[in-house]
Amino acid sequence: MIGDVLISSIICNNLRTAYPDAQIDYLVYASTTPVLEGNSSIDNIILFEEKHRKSKKELLNLGLQIRNEKYDVLIDAYSKLESWILVLLSNAKRKISYKKPGRTFLYTDNVPFEPFPKTNLGLAIERRLSLLKPLDLQIKIDPIPKLFVSEKENQEAIALFEKHNVRKDQKTVMISLLGSEKLKTYPLEFMSKVVDYVADNAAVNILFNYFPKQLEDAKTVFNACKASTQEKIYFDLLGDDLRSFIAIMSQCDLIIGNDGGAINMAKALGKPSFIIFSPWIEKKIWATFEDGIHHLSVHLKDYRPDLFENKTEKQLKKESLSLYQEFNPEFFKDKIELFFEQNISSPA
Repeated sequence: MIGDVLISSIICNNLRTAYPDAQIDYLVYASTTPVLEGNSSIDNIILFEEKHRKSKKELLNLGLQIRNEKYDVLIDAYSKLESWILVLLSNAKRKISYKKPGRTFLYTDNVPFEPFPKTNLGLAIERRLSLLKPLDLQIKIDPIPKLFVSEKENQEAIALFEKHNVRKDQKTVMISLLGSEKLKTYPLEFMSKVVDYVADNAAVNILFNYFPKQLEDAKTVFNACKASTQEKIYFDLLGDDLRSFIAIMSQCDLIIGNDGGAINMAKALGKPSFIIFSPWIEKKIWATFEDGIHHLSVHLKDYRPDLFENKTEKQLKKESLSLYQEFNPEFFKDKIELFFEQNISSPA
């Protein structure tokens, strides 16, 4: 997924600092490459495509391609069946991944898979940085993922804002309106109330992040908002693709909404974030850089821990939609107000 690929790119960034002349290649799903454009820490992007998943022959060919590169070090941040096969075929001198039952024989270095974060970086960041520890890099580790926007992309985003007459005298808020799936999407009727809270708290421009195929859901949220809120929403200001979204996000001041790729991209652009987590997602993993000021997040478990007692992740995922209905936006209205107070000074 986009968030995983972006966060895992910190491994490449730190390797580049430690080994400026090394060849550093990154194997990713083809759909995620836009978040890597312009990253000089990566020499070659190797694509894992649908054909590799469907055909054993194609997967073998990819493994042989990797083997022919004669890598000194292979770092497996994915650590699932598809990557195990490629690790086995790679013949890399050193192979690093997480220490998990039944697969330690594949690697020369098995790093503890920590269950709890030690800092406010969040487990998603800490776990990936732990994969660098066996190399004992003599550098100051940089934990922050980076996105790169070209001057051309910036100018196109600015032109788009001008085309839609976005007010320049106000801050602009991006709403991460919909998750990557229904189980990661805050109920639409609740999200409209969140957008109302945003509009009530400051004189801001509001943009919606959604794909064209999600237009009806976006309209549902818009139509449920108050008339005074609707006046602040630039509903049709959208990018054509992921790169244009990144450029648009670079022109925004902060982001609020569902956890996912949009939030991770905004953070990589240095934007403050307010995240609403799905009931089945573990906050301790993806609440990265949480400081109570620029990065805040909320989870139903914060307010109704009784609903989570003695339940596995599998159970929580199955019950996610019903649990979402318990996650009243009134629970965290005060947190949204605090977030705005700390990141936007102008009153509504």
